[in-house]
Amino acid sequence: MPIGGLISAGASLLGGFLQGEAAKDAAATSAGAQTAAAKIAAEESRFRPVGMTTRFGTSQFGFDPKTGRLSSASYAVSPELKAYQDRLAALLGGQLGQAEAAAGMYAPLTGAAERMFGLGESYLAQSPEQVAQQYMQRQMDLLAPSRERQMAQLQNQLYQTGRGGLSVGATSTRPSGAAGLGAASPEMEAYYNALAQQDAALAAQAQQAGQQQLAFGTGLFGTGAGLLGQYQAGQVGALSPFTSYLGGVSSLESLGMQPFELGVNLGGRNVNTSGANALLQGGLGAAQAMQQANAYSPIGSALTGLGSTMQQQQYMNRLFPTAPAPIEERQFRPITAAPAIPATSSSSSPWSGGFYAY
Repeated sequence: MPIGGLISAGASLLGGFLQGEAAKDAAATSAGAQTAAAKIAAEESRFRPVGMTTRFGTSQFGFDPKTGRLSSASYAVSPELKAYQDRLAALLGGQLGQAEAAAGMYAPLTGAAERMFGLGESYLAQSPEQVAQQYMQRQMDLLAPSRERQMAQLQNQLYQTGRGGLSVGATSTRPSGAAGLGAASPEMEAYYNALAQQDAALAAQAQQAGQQQLAFGTGLFGTGAGLLGQYQAGQVGALSPFTSYLGGVSSLESLGMQPFELGVNLGGRNVNTSGANALLQGGLGAAQAMQQANAYSPIGSALTGLGSTMQQQQYMNRLFPTAPAPIEERQFRPITAAPAIPATSSSSSPWSGGFYAY
């Protein structure tokens, strides 16, 4: 490779190396600047609670002396609230004991509820029609003796008056084909009509009895469920005083916690998010702008440009070669005589002989 090509390649290589080092240093500087901007923005937006004091208590916040970050938070209720809490807490133990004993006290309700369920199930074991039929049968059994005595008295009366065989009022066969009314004495007809009306009334009562038994059995289930509800409500009611006292203690604690909440809310308001974003964006923009400037290396750019120029010149010479310059011809002749030297000079002359060019 010609010496010019080596020089061009070396200049380009050295220029690229210097330019790369400058870009690397600029990137590192930009990264450091961006990190610093982020730290400044984080510091600006950091949560800074403030200790507060009210009638009900005080709040305190601790910070790490090295990092400045929040390291602890606490609050304390006032002595008055603390005394109220202690008095309510003394009542909690007794009320909790009553609540624990309530289950045994209300236990009989569960047994009663079970019996109501069993009784209701027995009442609902029969359909309303079966209950009505059973009702009619029982009523007939009750009325049978009196009806027999009434029938005997009526027959005795008819025989004594000589009308025992009198039968009137018979009707013919009905259009539907059913038999008509049989002949009977007026007294007997009135007697049987009374029995028929009584039986009709009993049938209506039997139907009502079936419906009433169904409703009664259903009501027994409702009664059992109500007893169970009373059992549960009794236990909840027994626990109610305990929860009320505990709620009082919690309410007093909330009052004592107010300074803590006020300090936290005030610290949240101190967070300057807009300012932090502005600082972050400004720092990032400055870092990016300086990165472009720091990435430029004058020496590296000059060497790279020099190498590129020499390569271009060599390329042009190869495309358009030029004739070499002519060699100048010179003639030499011997010197035959030296110049005259004054007689006063005692030194020897260097021009004693030789050749010179012209």
